[in-house]
Amino acid sequence: MEARLNLFANPVAAGALKHIIAAGKVIGESTLPAATRELVLLRASQINGCAFCVDMHSKDAAHAGETSVRLNLVAAWREAKVFTDAERAALELAEQGTRIADAAGGVGDEVWANAAKHYDEEQLGALVSLIAVINAFNRLNVITQQPAGDYQPGQFG
Repeated sequence: MEARLNLFANPVAAGALKHIIAAGKVIGESTLPAATRELVLLRASQINGCAFCVDMHSKDAAHAGETSVRLNLVAAWREAKVFTDAERAALELAEQGTRIADAAGGVGDEVWANAAKHYDEEQLGALVSLIAVINAFNRLNVITQQPAGDYQPGQFG
């Protein structure tokens, strides 16, 4: 499989990616726990069917010490006993934030309130921004059919 478009060689796409990557770096410097970030990145990518991002974020999370049990259970987190209440709140927010078009009301008040119980204002800002950024990356990769499987942990810095 070959990508429809080389995002880094296309001047417009590369310019847009530069800004999306910069946003991701700001989020990475926040106080939102790294494990939570990785779980959210993986779950949104699963929902969006972005094989490139599923490959990347599962490998990066494993490289950072995340267990295979937790990584394998992200897709079925509601029935899994291995996630904290805070991680569950983040995963639910990620799911509703990713599936905005599927629900007339967007993210429910109850889901937001639950996330706000576990995360402070900075962390909520990081979490919302992270969900937006990964959805942008997922869409770029799915639309252009970026192939998956060759990613090496830390490949992009």
